[in-house]
Amino acid sequence: MHGEYKIPGGKLVLVDLDDRDGVLRDVRVAGDFFLEPDEALDAIDRALEGAPSDTDTAGLTARIEAALPPPGTAMYGLTAEGVAVCVRRALTRATDWSDHRWQLIHEPPQSPALHMALDEVLTAEVAAGRRSPTLRVWEWDSPAVIIGSFQSLRNEVDPEGAARHGVTVVRRISGGGAMFVEAENTITYSLSVPASLVSGMSFADSYAYLDDWVLTALADMGIRAWYQPLNDIASKEGKIAGAAQKRITAGGGAVLHHVTMSYDIDAEKMLDVLRIGKEKLSDKGTRSAKKRVDPLRRQTGLPRGDVIARMVDSFRTRHGLAEGRVTPQEAARAEELALTKYSSEGWTARVP
Repeated sequence: MHGEYKIPGGKLVLVDLDDRDGVLRDVRVAGDFFLEPDEALDAIDRALEGAPSDTDTAGLTARIEAALPPPGTAMYGLTAEGVAVCVRRALTRATDWSDHRWQLIHEPPQSPALHMALDEVLTAEVAAGRRSPTLRVWEWDSPAVIIGSFQSLRNEVDPEGAARHGVTVVRRISGGGAMFVEAENTITYSLSVPASLVSGMSFADSYAYLDDWVLTALADMGIRAWYQPLNDIASKEGKIAGAAQKRITAGGGAVLHHVTMSYDIDAEKMLDVLRIGKEKLSDKGTRSAKKRVDPLRRQTGLPRGDVIARMVDSFRTRHGLAEGRVTPQEAARAEELALTKYSSEGWTARVP
């Protein structure tokens, strides 16, 4: 069995092993990381040799850490947990980015409700094996607030403010916090991927793994950004983006990972629509929402369309990306869901 894992912010780890009679055999760890002393690599292999094959990531991490040579092992671009994740990926026969034929969907502006529906439909199609893993870039036809699956509508949105600014409120299927979006002021994209791509990873690890490509894209535009647990992308200038996920268990399983990035948010309008509590602002270490919104326009100096184009080009260079479209069958199902579910009071106010 073979596993690969690019440690977020670190290096690539590879593991080759056999699973014989329920234990790990012939374990060999390799990669482009840095490790001192040399004997530490053999110690890691020995620590994993003979481990029960159902040992979880925490258990494998503990075995590795206990086996590292004293008085201290220096790891650069490598962690014991990263090796453990790689082992679990080998055992679960996880797939890698390069194992898939990626498809891009970037269509004209659509309604907030239809965007919610498309996320659900396309991810279900990936889970069923009828669609290739997909990167979808959103375009908005109207301003909106998208609240998380478990958020209270009345606690998050000021209805008078929303009405005053013509803002539509919709609820998505993933958790996380509220997003305020306007047509040309945000960049939103979704990844609909098979569950095998994040197999062996914890929920938190999968966020960092699926965000890694966009950190490279931002770096190419002169922005040094990083993943900030659990679901933010940040820079020294402040928060750039927030992510959310939903797991689909039907069929072969799939993960919806969608991200909203701030390009040029009107913070005063956002504050007039969203009810952002003092506790949330304090938790982010800021005194005003304006400091939490870190426009890509200011950091890159590029038009929004150019930022999107560069992001797409970066993804294509790393993983390959073919032009795609929503099929007529997918469109029909999404339009039905947009009307019956995502535009309904029962769904939007399901947590009053």
